[in-house]
Amino acid sequence: MSRDLHLITRRCLAVGTGSAVSSTMSRYNPKELVQKSQEAKEQAYCPYSKFRVGAAVLTSDGTVFTGCNVENASYPLGLCAERTAISKAVSEGYTSFKAIAIASDLEDRFISPCGACRQFMREFGSQWDVYMSKSDGSYKLMTVEELLPCSFGPDDLRKGKNPVGNSKL
Repeated sequence: MSRDLHLITRRCLAVGTGSAVSSTMSRYNPKELVQKSQEAKEQAYCPYSKFRVGAAVLTSDGTVFTGCNVENASYPLGLCAERTAISKAVSEGYTSFKAIAIASDLEDRFISPCGACRQFMREFGSQWDVYMSKSDGSYKLMTVEELLPCSFGPDDLRKGKNPVGNSKL
């Protein structure tokens, strides 16, 4: 088995449901973060798709920000729950994250972030945890890097790097 496939296989776990969490988590408890994402899902504004999604992002200091999806009649203007939660955190001065949990009403599979949300999460690092849950609270764990391998991020724009290989840029 390749090293990368082994890492992905090892990191994908399923566990039981959790309990409620306050707005600050003194210790990192994935079940509580998943519960917060399930609670955030209840606020979803999704009159078109009826597909509710919630997210809870855990900052490096233990603060939790939640968000839900917010649809718009002009579909491209809708916001995903993950980007809503992260944007709330960033608007309060947080840019370092430990984990994010995502919840939906899916019963038969784990909710997975869309491509735009994966790239949005990557902006803030590749080594933080993503808990993708089912409606019963069970979850699968992966990192941002595992969800978006060979990604493009802020480091690629730093001094001396050129993502397109053109030294004239």
